[in-house]
Amino acid sequence: QVQLVESGGGLVQPGGSLRLSCVASVSIASFNHMAWFRQTPGMQRELVAKITNGGSTLIPRPVKGRFTISRDVAKRTVSLQMNSLKPEDTAVYYCYGYSEGEYWGQGTQVTVSS
Repeated sequence: QVQLVESGGGLVQPGGSLRLSCVASVSIASFNHMAWFRQTPGMQRELVAKITNGGSTLIPRPVKGRFTISRDVAKRTVSLQMNSLKPEDTAVYYCYGYSEGEYWGQGTQVTVSS
């Protein structure tokens, strides 16, 4: 029974910051890698950050320099720090983990608007 529970979404003004958290029901070391994705009805699912079990991170160009991913093994938590938010960052953000299968969080809404 693997669960990923996300929190931290909400409404923020352009230029603001938001921190999303994903708490796993199992050790996050159980996953080969974990990631954050985002999606809107008019867009394909988009990777915004990835972290491997070895600690390597990948931040795609659209959010590079603004988003960072980190983990806290003791708290079984993977976080996404989002700075300098833009209206185009508005989306539902999903936590993801891979280990002999795919696991997804329920999603949390992030709205960037003035």
